[in-house]
Amino acid sequence: MGILRTIIWVLLTAILVIFAMANWLPVTVTIWPGEVLDTKLPVLILGAFLIGAVPMWIALRTARWTMKRRLDASERQLADLRAMANRAAEPAPPIAAPAATPANDSPTLPLETP
Repeated sequence: MGILRTIIWVLLTAILVIFAMANWLPVTVTIWPGEVLDTKLPVLILGAFLIGAVPMWIALRTARWTMKRRLDASERQLADLRAMANRAAEPAPPIAAPAATPANDSPTLPLETP
């Protein structure tokens, strides 16, 4: 799969270089009235691409960072819950039975007097 990705990137780069060489023409761009910029067409296209791509890249990185933080917090919470469940599932130590009273020490009833 990696070699296919490399081939695609090489072909895309070659196409962009051929396009840039064929269109290496000066272009006049009016930024606002009174401001004129003379630049080459490939530079203008690259600048327009970056103006659109950089904000989206920043938004993507921010969203990924937020989701990673939420996932890490959820994983920590899940680990805590599993630890609590395992602690509750462990057998409790046996409770010591109260000492049996010997048969001779039974409480005496008050004697009834007639």
